Amino acid sequence: MSDINDENPDPVAPIPRTGSAPLRIASAVALAMAFAIGVYLLLDATRVNGLVSFTFLLLLPAALTSFVAYVGDPWAERSRRYYMMMPLWLLGATILLSVPVLKEGVICIVMLAPLWIVSGLAGAYATYRLRGRAGDRGTSYCMAVLAMPLIAMQVEPMIPLPDATATVSRSIIVEASPDRIWPLLRGIPDVRPGDGTWTFTQDVLGVPRPLGAHMLGDGIGAVRMADWGRQVRFREHIIDWQPGRSIGWRFDFRGLDAWQFTDRHLMPDSAYFKVTTGGYRMEPAGPGRTRVIIDTHYWMQTPVNGYSRLWGELFLGDIEKNLLALIKQRAERPVAPTIL
Repeated sequence: MSDINDENPDPVAPIPRTGSAPLRIASAVALAMAFAIGVYLLLDATRVNGLVSFTFLLLLPAALTSFVAYVGDPWAERSRRYYMMMPLWLLGATILLSVPVLKEGVICIVMLAPLWIVSGLAGAYATYRLRGRAGDRGTSYCMAVLAMPLIAMQVEPMIPLPDATATVSRSIIVEASPDRIWPLLRGIPDVRPGDGTWTFTQDVLGVPRPLGAHMLGDGIGAVRMADWGRQVRFREHIIDWQPGRSIGWRFDFRGLDAWQFTDRHLMPDSAYFKVTTGGYRMEPAGPGRTRVIIDTHYWMQTPVNGYSRLWGELFLGDIEKNLLALIKQRAERPVAPTIL
């Protein structure tokens, strides 16, 4: 009898399948969002640049996607498409929470989205490949995945981040002489609605447009006062002054606390991003034509400097494009005849 029992063991009862898949996924997403908010608040409260970190930008989305994908497919039956779509579902949930709950602005969300999608895809694919190996150790797998960002939070502050500087330049041809353009480089005090040109950064993402700028004094040491609305006001201390040729300044962003700007993590004078200097130059471009060039220099210290540089090129480039359009419009405007 014992031999027969050894050769024909009783079949192992299958793991009972309880709960619907949508309910499991919804519960996992809710838990993942609660975990993400906890990490967000912890990083924001304990470190000046905690949210601009490898943990938050890259590791957290991978861990959350891996966790939700695993919980939503406990029997390893779902297709690869299910795993590859998971980052998009999580991104949608993140957007729904980040604006009303965390008060994040559109620009932060737009910048984070590509990183979170790529990182989430990596986490989902890793889970897809490993799901059969976890076996009945699903709880341990999920706990290990969620522990990774918490461990990284403790280690990352000990690793110095690389810093870098970058310059964004734009130019435009103006049908006017340097003598006519020079007063406009000093400042245009009365920018009206509709002046300038359309830009993605300002017309879609909502970065403020300039309302006006004026000089206090002349020459090196003078101050250029800029007003961009929504209490966005700053100073530009003149460090280069060559009338008819160039003007340059050092940015002074004191008073940032009063700015009515929703993207608080994108201020131009933070621990990880500083807009430092800028200026205009003029070059001959033919009879009655002048090339006006604007440069903006900035410093950054993030775990993704190359990625950040792409956004700096877009955002600052759009702002420069609009400023140059303002100058061109004013310089090429017909001069009203003088009535004696």
